[in-house]
Amino acid sequence: MPQYLGLVSLVVRDYDEAIDFYVQKLGFTLVEDTYQPAQNKRWVVVAPPGAKECHLLLAQASNEHQATRVGDQTGGRVFFFLYTDDFWHDFKTYKAKGVVFVREPKTESYGTVAVFADLHGNQWDLIQPTTTPVPSDA
Repeated sequence: MPQYLGLVSLVVRDYDEAIDFYVQKLGFTLVEDTYQPAQNKRWVVVAPPGAKECHLLLAQASNEHQATRVGDQTGGRVFFFLYTDDFWHDFKTYKAKGVVFVREPKTESYGTVAVFADLHGNQWDLIQPTTTPVPSDA
């Protein structure tokens, strides 16, 4: 039976703030935003343009313990690896929209890569692979 990751959960401070960042700054699609009254929370899913399988579930921190993890779910390591087929277009677009790059672009054996921070400081690799991607931060 084939398997794939369907959703990856990202703890955020506020649903609307996170939606604004991912949709307005990164150009992701808002796939779903459904209120769940029984849990008094929302089911918020976003996806990069063209994503077919894995999407990002934006999960608002619901207690103090979860709130301490916002922006540091990986202890400062790169958390996500966003692949693109037009690195320079995406890099320039993100910069123009105020996305902060914490490592400038460089060419590696696996492709062109730069690291940016999301609205909470989680680090993302933006990568245009040359062939088979082998991220340096894995």
